[in-house]
Amino acid sequence: MKAEQEAIPHGDPFALFDAWFREAQASEPHDANAMAVATATSDGRPSARMVLLKGHGPGGFVFYTNAESRKGREIRANPHAALLFHWKSLRRQVRIEGALEEVSPELADAYFASRHPDSRLGSAASDQSRPLDSRATYLARVEALRAQYGGDVPRPPHWTGFRLDPERIEFWHDREHRLHERRQFVRSAGGWTSTLLYP
Repeated sequence: MKAEQEAIPHGDPFALFDAWFREAQASEPHDANAMAVATATSDGRPSARMVLLKGHGPGGFVFYTNAESRKGREIRANPHAALLFHWKSLRRQVRIEGALEEVSPELADAYFASRHPDSRLGSAASDQSRPLDSRATYLARVEALRAQYGGDVPRPPHWTGFRLDPERIEFWHDREHRLHERRQFVRSAGGWTSTLLYP
């Protein structure tokens, strides 16, 4: 079998993520910034869901949510998470693990204000993850807020963002016959080290 050149070189994991993310934005038909976020309760019971990445760089990976939702309550109780990007069109995935911290109120305000007015109304009207007797009840709450604020509803205090500070980043590239390629980056006091992993 002919040896293949490594597709995932050692180097700066943030630069590599940027390159892969740009390619995903060009090739993925929907939401290249969609990622699974896995959290866990204080006693280690996990849950996962899809959210959208709203910022990234050496400072971390940012997403926004209702802090009173299930994920928000789990983050408050156990501020660690794992992220997973799967870009099927590129046959790639990226796994990221680390601690979470809440973004500043100023950053949360700025992002909330950038959203579509209906998205802001929907977020303010939602008791996310809690039981709902009917969809009509939720839509009535949206319309009541629209009547009160128009399209300029303020950010609810429980709606905020979280930044994951990565401790481990793994890049995975699909190869023929499941002879995949994986490289794991681990952060230490001296910077990032990396190693190939068996697929």
